[in-house]
Amino acid sequence: MCLFQYEDDPEPEERVPAGPLYVPVLPGRAEVVVRLFRTPLGARTAVGFTSAERLAATLGAGQRWIRLCESALRAMAGPIGASLLTVDPTLTAPAVTGPAEEAAALAVTAPVTQAPETVARTV
Repeated sequence: MCLFQYEDDPEPEERVPAGPLYVPVLPGRAEVVVRLFRTPLGARTAVGFTSAERLAATLGAGQRWIRLCESALRAMAGPIGASLLTVDPTLTAPAVTGPAEEAAALAVTAPVTQAPETVARTV
């Protein structure tokens, strides 16, 4: 612990309670299952948002959510290997398209052709 307090230099190891969080859950299940994510380095993390608007802006308006306090979220995520908690993440990857959409896009944009030297010849 530092003996001197600086206003512009907060202690990063001190945890400040985030309050009730909007926690994304997996859709289409009878029970509520908290959705876990990975950090850019691959570590598992639980995610919470401080407002429903921030959650919708990051994950989309259709994302289901529940309200949990920070300690409850940590207690749920810790035993399954997500010891990190990320509050209000803003960067996400673009939405993934389904295999049928990808195949249709490939068929339109990149037709498959064979080079003349690779065609099998019959004698």
